[in-house]
Order: sequence, then C-alpha cells, then structure tokens
Amino acid sequence: MSKTSRAGLTLVAAAAAMLGAQEATAQYELVDGWPELPRGATGWGQTIGIEIDDQDHLWVFHRCFAGNCIQGRENVSPVLHYDADGRIVRHFGAGMFVWPHGSTVDEDGNLWVTDARGGEGKGHHVVKFDRNGQVLMTIGTPGVAGVGENTFDGPADVAIAPDGNIFIADGHGNDRIVKFSPEGEYLMEWGQEGTLLGEFNEPHTIAFDSQGRLFVGDRMNQRIQVFDQDGRFLAVWPAIMASGIHITEDDIVLVADYQLRKGIVIANASDFSEIDVIDESLPEGVAMDSMGNIYSGEVIYQNLKKFEKIGG
Repeated sequence: MSKTSRAGLTLVAAAAAMLGAQEATAQYELVDGWPELPRGATGWGQTIGIEIDDQDHLWVFHRCFAGNCIQGRENVSPVLHYDADGRIVRHFGAGMFVWPHGSTVDEDGNLWVTDARGGEGKGHHVVKFDRNGQVLMTIGTPGVAGVGENTFDGPADVAIAPDGNIFIADGHGNDRIVKFSPEGEYLMEWGQEGTLLGEFNEPHTIAFDSQGRLFVGDRMNQRIQVFDQDGRFLAVWPAIMASGIHITEDDIVLVADYQLRKGIVIANASDFSEIDVIDESLPEGVAMDSMGNIYSGEVIYQNLKKFEKIGG
C-alpha cells in the first residue's frame, strides 16, 4: 500500500468563500508512490494529459517515460488507464504518437488526445479512442503541419462541448481555436497571433464550464480568455499562465500554472475569484475527482502526483 505524507495544504471551500459562511477548510495529503508504474518503468517521464472519467478512473497521456514517443520508444504505451486505487486497467497507443499533449474525456467515456509535434509520418493530429483503445476518429492529417481545415501545427488541447461539437486549441504552431461538428466536419475558427482580446499567443489549454463557456489558456499572453461557442469574447482572467485547465461540475476551476503562479490555482469560474494555490507541484496537467482529490502531471520534474482530500 502507498503511504501518505502531509503536504501542508489547505483549501477554503468555495461555498464558504462565496457566501461568507463559517470558514470550512479541506486538508490534502500528498500520496507517495501513487499510482503503480507499468512493469519495467522506473519513473515517470514528461506527464501532461491528466483526466478523470465518470467512474473516478484516471487517464494519463504521457511522453513514454521520456520526452517523446519516438527514437526507440515506439513500443511504449502513452495512454495509461488507472482505477481509483491506482491500479492499471489498460494501456494503449504504442507507436501512434510523437509528442503527446492535451487530452479530455467526453460524456460517453471516450478519450480524446492531441499530438503536438510531427515526425516519422505521425503527429499534428487529434485522435478519439473508446475506453478499450479502439480508434473512433482522427482529425487532422498525421505527419502534416498546416493551417487548413484539416491540418494543424502543434494542436495543444481538445475539448468537447455539451452538444458534442469538438474544439481544438491549435496552439503550438498556430494561434487559433478550431471548431468541428460531432462527426469531425470543419465548422469555423477564430484567433490569430497578437495581444488584443480575441487574439492569442500560444493557446495551450481549453475547457468548458457548466454554462458552456470556453476557457482558453492564452499562455504566453499570461491570461485566460473566455468565449462563447461561436468565438465571441466574454471575459478575461489576467496574470496567469495556464498550461492546463480543469473545471468541475460546480464550476470550480483548477489551473496548472508552473511558470508564473508556480502551482495549482483554484478559483471560481463565475468571476475568477481565487480560493487557494497549491504550491506542492509545478504542473502542466491537472484534474479533480468526485471526492475532491487532486491530480497533477508534471513535465519539468517528470512526475504524477495525487493530493488526497482528508478534511473539509
């Protein structure tokens, strides 16, 4: 069994913060040795895609225990599926990706992932898997970088709207958000390089809140911009460099910011009022399960961490 060590983290519950009620706190413990590593692995490499499904299972999209999934690592599975106890359920995706990046799990439990670099006839595309690793859809032309309706240049993240429309942050080479139908048909796009509202400098992560608003981590502009699903600007959250965004059903936002805020920023989606910052991780990916436990994927320190909620 894994042992836990006190991380010294406190989180003021959102309800208490918003309503001015008696202060409620949630304490967290960093769980050592969680989860189990696949057989033969001695440690994590660059770990970026972190998602929780409706069974509280964790999906990890990582760079093959290294910095990429090529150059002799084609037999390593970049997708790892864990149960709530940290045991591996399945793994897949070996030989399919160059530089694993963003991910999301849709309402049907399908996993969507992006490959943000190209090489060896792979990369610069988005793949939809079912829970068993069967490919259901590919968007983009594998191995081809571009700025067309079916080409991307470093797609950084993907998010699925409540109506099934697909949104892709084409952010590492292009500076745009691209919208597709549930069947993968191109619908529209918006954005270009710049600093004005509605423009981007590396849109790195995207997520929807309960109102269907799209949060875009405009990382190098050090802000999060919020849009409706037709690309109309709604709001801006300044002074934050979001590498990953996770939004709960009750509209609590977790932002992975390893560059500026150097931790996991927790806030209310409605007005960006901050609740707390967890500084025990320098994450690119972040997620929270239904019990309030928080997970972070780290690229710089090459780690996967679980912070277990023990109070509040």
